[in-house]
Amino acid sequence: MTRLLVGLLVSLLAIQGHAADKSKPKPWQKLENCRFVDRPGNDGDSFGVQCGRQKFVLRLYFVDAPGDDLKFNERSREQAEHFGVSLDDTLKAGYQARDMVRSMLSGSFLVLTRKANAQGRSSEPRYYGLVHVGGRYLHEVLLLEGLARVKGVTTTMPDGETSRDYLPKLGALEQQARAQRKGAWARSTR
Repeated sequence: MTRLLVGLLVSLLAIQGHAADKSKPKPWQKLENCRFVDRPGNDGDSFGVQCGRQKFVLRLYFVDAPGDDLKFNERSREQAEHFGVSLDDTLKAGYQARDMVRSMLSGSFLVLTRKANAQGRSSEPRYYGLVHVGGRYLHEVLLLEGLARVKGVTTTMPDGETSRDYLPKLGALEQQARAQRKGAWARSTR
């Protein structure tokens, strides 16, 4: 009986320890010399990458770029409302975001990821991450160019900065693009 109770107690502690491990974020992985992978479905905030032998779809943390089709009609309408533009103008901004990302990622770049699942509707492996290219984070450039809005999954930054402290900085970048009438904001009625 004592062995049974000790066994149950050990099992319970192991289960609790495993559950606690799942609540902790995975450590950041630094994937160097990554390459852009041209594939259907690439857009401004989600695109194919290859880092060494690893090939997956990367979904950017913190931002939502306009889509370049009306596949997700409700989301496109929400984006149009956010930017104060027509659906057609939202699609144009989506094309700009997709093309800018393809251009910026034409050489090698750094991916920082925790391999957190961002599966969505894709059958390919899809993970949240950050892209560092040309000394800057890609999501920050998208915001500065008016080709994304602050929205989406957040995380503590690799340097330890909390999302609570980081989000106001991203909001300021979006407001700067709005004030300068860049990207989708160029056609805004706001």
